[in-house]
Amino acid sequence: MKPTKKPENPFFSSGPCPKRPGWSLEQLDQALLGRSHRSDSGKQKLEEAIERTREILQVPDDYRIGIVPASDTGAMEIAMWSLLGARAVDMLAWDSFGSGWINDVITQLKLADVNLLESDYGRLPDLEQVNFDNDVVFTWNGTTAGVKVPDGDWIAADRQGLTICDATSAAFAMDLPWNKLDVVTYSWQKVLGGEAAHGMLILSPRAVERLESWTPTWPMPKLFRLTSKGKLIEGIFRGATINTPSMLCVEDYLDALKWSASVGGLSGLISRSEANFNAIQTWVSKTDWIGFLAEQPETRSNTSVCLQITEAWFRAMSVDQQLVVTRKMVALLETEAAAFDIEGYRDAPPGLRIWCGATVETSNVENLLPWLDWAFLQAKESL
Repeated sequence: MKPTKKPENPFFSSGPCPKRPGWSLEQLDQALLGRSHRSDSGKQKLEEAIERTREILQVPDDYRIGIVPASDTGAMEIAMWSLLGARAVDMLAWDSFGSGWINDVITQLKLADVNLLESDYGRLPDLEQVNFDNDVVFTWNGTTAGVKVPDGDWIAADRQGLTICDATSAAFAMDLPWNKLDVVTYSWQKVLGGEAAHGMLILSPRAVERLESWTPTWPMPKLFRLTSKGKLIEGIFRGATINTPSMLCVEDYLDALKWSASVGGLSGLISRSEANFNAIQTWVSKTDWIGFLAEQPETRSNTSVCLQITEAWFRAMSVDQQLVVTRKMVALLETEAAAFDIEGYRDAPPGLRIWCGATVETSNVENLLPWLDWAFLQAKESL
């Protein structure tokens, strides 16, 4: 039978992600609109965003935090174009975004000494094969695969190269070991449900040393420049952004950071996300038609939860036929306003992807699950 109870908030998109509980436009009435971001008041807002970020994420005092353009993509591009080339590089990929960074390094930067460690959706590459004499580029959480690294134990403490980590769907929902990470990037529109187009770039002292001692051989676009006359442009990490930020988006990010503090900071955010994941995990364990895309339990993401239909008749179908089934489910759920935007990523195997970050209430996840059962049976019977 069709369920009668729906999620109060049916938004489970993996980006932009749902706003925090209780959010409304009225919360942004202190936004510095019509004023310059370079005014004293503008700088204060941007500096506050940086310092609240440091507090919530527990970023060490000697790490720089900067607000940069173009979301997580911009932050990662700035990092790779500015830092790579001094050493050989190990590139890790197990989802489409990691593969995108490989493409940039090989076809755009055209680095010659690149070691690729790749795996199919659902699995990590062999982390024991990573050479930490090289620079290492990886995603902490593969947003499109639902596969994360289980911890930072595999990262060498005595590494010679830099670790450059795309943490866009991990920051604020997973415990990042800062002593193992030299560059961390993320975007506002992921875990905290902020607005798009702004990225965060966090640099360790080792990364700053590289910036000040290494000059890339390729032309550097103005948008990517972090140094001037061989020295770090400190203003970028004190709120003097590379280009003009949206002060409305800044206010929205500040609102999300304040809410984060109200729910217990980083530990509270992680607990909320894990509670959402656990609700799905319990349902999967007693449901015979669904399973996780991530094969190993310790690698299953607690934010971008990726699921696949496991019944034999579905597995025997072509990819195009599988897409018909999953898209039928997604369409039914959207028509009923029970869930929006939960189809798996376009490059991933056909399936479902349910965002379980901290801004999602566990009760909404629990109310969604019977609807998934209903939509599956409806799609199956329509074949």
